[in-house]
Amino acid sequence: MSHSQKLPQDPNIRALVSAMSQRSLSRRSVLGAAGALGLGGLLAACGTGGSKTGAAAADISASDPTLNWANWTLYLDYDDAAKAYPTLEAFTKQTGIKVNYSEDVDGNDTYYGKVQAQLKSGQDIGQDIFTLTDWMAGRVIRQGYTQALDPVNIPNSSNLLPSLQNVDFDPGREHSLTWQSGYAGIAWNKAKYPKGLKSVADLWDPSLKGRITVLDEMRDTMGLLMLQDGVDISGTWGQDEFQKALEVLRGNIDSGQIRQVKGNSYKEDFISGDAIAGIVWSGDLVQMNFENDDQWEFVIPEAGGTLWSDNLMVPVGSPRKANAEKLMDYYFQPEVAAQVAAYVNFICPVTGAKEAMEKIDPSLMANPLIFPAEEDLAKAHVFRSLDADEESSFAADFQSAIGA
Repeated sequence: MSHSQKLPQDPNIRALVSAMSQRSLSRRSVLGAAGALGLGGLLAACGTGGSKTGAAAADISASDPTLNWANWTLYLDYDDAAKAYPTLEAFTKQTGIKVNYSEDVDGNDTYYGKVQAQLKSGQDIGQDIFTLTDWMAGRVIRQGYTQALDPVNIPNSSNLLPSLQNVDFDPGREHSLTWQSGYAGIAWNKAKYPKGLKSVADLWDPSLKGRITVLDEMRDTMGLLMLQDGVDISGTWGQDEFQKALEVLRGNIDSGQIRQVKGNSYKEDFISGDAIAGIVWSGDLVQMNFENDDQWEFVIPEAGGTLWSDNLMVPVGSPRKANAEKLMDYYFQPEVAAQVAAYVNFICPVTGAKEAMEKIDPSLMANPLIFPAEEDLAKAHVFRSLDADEESSFAADFQSAIGA
């Protein structure tokens, strides 16, 4: 698609295209020619209802300069030689707050399942920040499982891209701030499957039987399957469309075509060689290629890919909200955001990060994986919001199909 063609119709995507035309993000220099596409967007919020919890925990930040942060894997700049996170070390040096960083989030549903009972009772889950995708962020906010943020403590939150400053699951961003955005598509091992993939349907090639992995995030895997069926996942659809795609998924699991349905740990199957291809998240493949001699290629399927964002929030039982807010404020500085973006290779939500990236590695500024192009965004789709009944029904059917 040429740049003269029209932009996507989804208002969130259009807003992000406009924002990205003025500013961007980035990653390690060797990734400039990575075989992947880049784009950005937001995933519409949804989730189930729930009762509100009690009052937030008393804040002991002034007397306890520590902070616990649960995030996804490969989602923060890391120095392999020093075995440390450079931006976190700089934060500790600047503030005196020691951060206990853990890659505890493998999937939204699995993580929620581990902490939901504690959140419901208002207990401390042992984390002062957790990072969850839009739809799950909407759920925990609605259920009263997060603390309201104090904007006075996060002045740099004004650097959040305009397209992300007001979202339907958290109007006015009272409880959350975007960490990164990205999308789901398909990938394959270039040496073991040289003919490559163009569509989700290509994953059902008999020669790939038992060597396919797909994501346990319902909106990504089902989103791609429904897009393959010609469904506008951002528009009007219902049980019939969902069940048709689910039968495709169930059939390929039951037949052994699909080896595993996993969260972030799908990367282990790719690296070990047990999986040759599958449905994956964009930035993960870039980092895997960097660390494993560029073995894989990622594309947005011809029928389209899904869009999402992950969000920083403070759990209701955290006793260190002020420390958490200091960390959020730190990461919304363009220079710091650019350092993170240069490593993780997802779409950065911070205004000015592109200009800051020029000082880190100007060769990355033109990388379409980091700075979304219009032709990529035209293939990007937001999974529509689900009401509480749909959320419960679709999630139950999906979990049953994948044997969870």
